[in-house]
Amino acid sequence: MHIKTINGNTPDGGRAADGPAYGGPGDDGPGGPEPGGPEPGADGRGGGRLRADSAPVLAGAAVAVGGVGAFLALADIASPLRAPCTLFFLVLAPAAAVATTLGRLDPLSRSVVAGAAAVAVDLLVAQAMLALHIWSARGGVVAVAVLSGIVFLGVSVRRRHSGARGRGSRTN
Repeated sequence: MHIKTINGNTPDGGRAADGPAYGGPGDDGPGGPEPGGPEPGADGRGGGRLRADSAPVLAGAAVAVGGVGAFLALADIASPLRAPCTLFFLVLAPAAAVATTLGRLDPLSRSVVAGAAAVAVDLLVAQAMLALHIWSARGGVVAVAVLSGIVFLGVSVRRRHSGARGRGSRTN
């Protein structure tokens, strides 16, 4: 006995036994892609993967969303975007700061360590502010921004100092 649903599919999600249906997105028919047909990415679009050129655009968009979140939290503007954008800032700022210090790690390891460090920084800031009875959302955003800025500046100074030492004396 074969049970069909209204749209012709079986309850387990497969098509009914009256024959396969080809032509869905990403389906190349019963035999796979046509031999001699274009390979994925042969058209210059990268085969569905993100292009290397899009990384700066994505980074800029992430900074913009984080900046909007910080602004909405500090200005105390009631908006449906306030909570997600502020949360994005609270994760993005310390994660980006820590990721800059981990320059020699591979990208996946750097992402995991930076994400874990961002959560740890956020939790430590919240715990310290609660223990000192000075908790506020604005204060938390400011504290995370200041700590992230200190880490960014420390990395920048360290790189500048080590770069100057490695090239000899600088006169300017």
